[in-house]
Amino acid sequence: MAYELHYWPTIQGRGEFVRLALEAAGAAYVDVARGTAAAGQGMPALLHWFKDSAVERPPFAPPILRHGKLVVAQTAAILLYLGPRLDLVGKSEASRLWTHQIQLTIADALAEVHDTHHPISGASYFEDQRPEAHRRSAAFRHERLPKYLAWFEAILARNVHNKPGATLHLVGARLSYADLSLFQLVDGLRYAFPVALRKASHKAPLVLQLHREIAQHRRLSGYLRSERRIAFNQHGIFRHYPELDG
Repeated sequence: MAYELHYWPTIQGRGEFVRLALEAAGAAYVDVARGTAAAGQGMPALLHWFKDSAVERPPFAPPILRHGKLVVAQTAAILLYLGPRLDLVGKSEASRLWTHQIQLTIADALAEVHDTHHPISGASYFEDQRPEAHRRSAAFRHERLPKYLAWFEAILARNVHNKPGATLHLVGARLSYADLSLFQLVDGLRYAFPVALRKASHKAPLVLQLHREIAQHRRLSGYLRSERRIAFNQHGIFRHYPELDG
């Protein structure tokens, strides 16, 4: 049974974290909103979850995953569900909770990235909140970004399974969805804050190494070069405004 991913069709956004997990696992899935309305897909299928009063448990926002009769929203919750089914999380309860904790922290970082260019309101244009965006992005570059990178670096350094010469992982000795999500966070920062990331990552070499290794993953390397991978753009969470990069 193929998974159905419901997300905006023109941006990576939060849906990309789910796509990476599905792609890395080689799972069969349909990116519903990128299909056609004639096939029962496209934007009407996505908007159904928000406009149809017959939906008993309406999600707040995409991404949404449908698997048979089960429907789950929120990126971290979707990955919590997919992890054991795609073999992208450890088998112990401690490993699953730790992986989920890392994912929730990545979600926190993602929200802060968004707020660098929309610190007042997501409904207003960037140009309408430029002074506030300058202040918010400066705080992110100088305080928050180094703090997040230091935390991820510490996790990688303290994972006893990360032996010299071995492939790096955040949890245990195998690929997890947290590794994929950290890759996506770093990849987005490379687009949105290339200067700031270059400065801050001097103290996070393991984070950069993990990013390089995930990019070379046997399945993901092909996906990242394919048309299925939506390019970063100025409509997603990661937006490149040179004036905010410092």
